[in-house]
Amino acid sequence: MGEVLGRVLVVDDDEVIRQLIAVNLTLEGFEVETAFDGQDCLDRVVGVMPDVVTLDVMMPRLDGWVTAERLRNDEETRHIKVVLITARAQEDDRRRGLGIGVDAYLTKPFDPAELIQVVRDLAVSARAGGL
Repeated sequence: MGEVLGRVLVVDDDEVIRQLIAVNLTLEGFEVETAFDGQDCLDRVVGVMPDVVTLDVMMPRLDGWVTAERLRNDEETRHIKVVLITARAQEDDRRRGLGIGVDAYLTKPFDPAELIQVVRDLAVSARAGGL
């Protein structure tokens, strides 16, 4: 087995999508953990300390917007790269995500190859100490 490309926390309340993302990233050489919603993400993120978090927007308990804001506002997690993955494709939503400070924004249905490339680029940047 080769070197691990990075650690990713995949957050989505849809188990099928969560597993699809996790399997694709694992096959590419990432170490993957999963969370089922934003609250689960926040409960686990410091213990996992991923390079990248992929984050669905529409989730119960705590949505992706609030989760991303909390990740950005916490000294321990603000350096983690965040990819929003959402069915919300309106420009206002994209602007909102960028305003929060997310690193990438992908819309569903997404191309797994594009997701892998985005996560790879962000993980390399994170591991190089890039902001």
